Amino acid sequence: MEQPAESDVPLLTFYRFISEARLPQRADRSAGGSIPTRGFRYCEPVTTASAFGWYVFPPMSFSLMWDGGTDIVWTFKGADGWYKLDAAQFPNFAERFDNIAPPDVRGFSPPFLGAMTAPVGGIQLWSGLAARTAPGWSLLVRPPANLARSQSYECWEGLIETDRWFGPLFTNIRLTRTNMPIEFDANFPYLQVQPIHRSSYGEALDAVDIVTDLSELAPEDWDAFRATVVKPIMANPERQPGHYATQVRKRRKHKQKSAEDAS
Repeated sequence: MEQPAESDVPLLTFYRFISEARLPQRADRSAGGSIPTRGFRYCEPVTTASAFGWYVFPPMSFSLMWDGGTDIVWTFKGADGWYKLDAAQFPNFAERFDNIAPPDVRGFSPPFLGAMTAPVGGIQLWSGLAARTAPGWSLLVRPPANLARSQSYECWEGLIETDRWFGPLFTNIRLTRTNMPIEFDANFPYLQVQPIHRSSYGEALDAVDIVTDLSELAPEDWDAFRATVVKPIMANPERQPGHYATQVRKRRKHKQKSAEDAS
């Protein structure tokens, strides 16, 4: 089994190709303030999942419109009108790319936006970034966790071995609303990327057991349930919610203090 990267190796490096693109941002425990206060205070699983990874933004604001069939048009601020979407370069990027790239790479600037032949209503959207992970790590590319988002499109999830594959960080999107503008905001994340070690997926997922009936729980299972559920209630029947969150935060603070002491 591959081991996680050493601590002195960056887990993830982003490369900004399009200079106008907003830089990635650590995902927010409050999901941009959209998690209710009670959930933010007491539901550690939700806040931890919300903060797992980095937000990725479109490199500019633009609009799409889909007729429900094979035609998609797009526009952006400063454009003369709506353009039929086939494959579109980010404005002025191809020339800049060719001015900087080695001679044999010129002419290969990644498209910013493109219509897919299948499924109908599918597009590819490039973030303007590339990414590289430490050896053994991949990137899960998915919609932002627990963040309210547009109902006009859906982002497909993908798991990319970015320690071996270095290319544009893009995603496939399925449009779900027809005959009205679908807005993409350069200051609102449309993706969340999360590092996943390769040892945790693939064949590793075959190593699973399923206990099919309550009567099959072993004594140690009941002991664990007793410690998690019964004892805290018996010790303090009127305890406030958030016991799990408190314990996780205590462990996190202890780990941080130990790391600080060691340094």
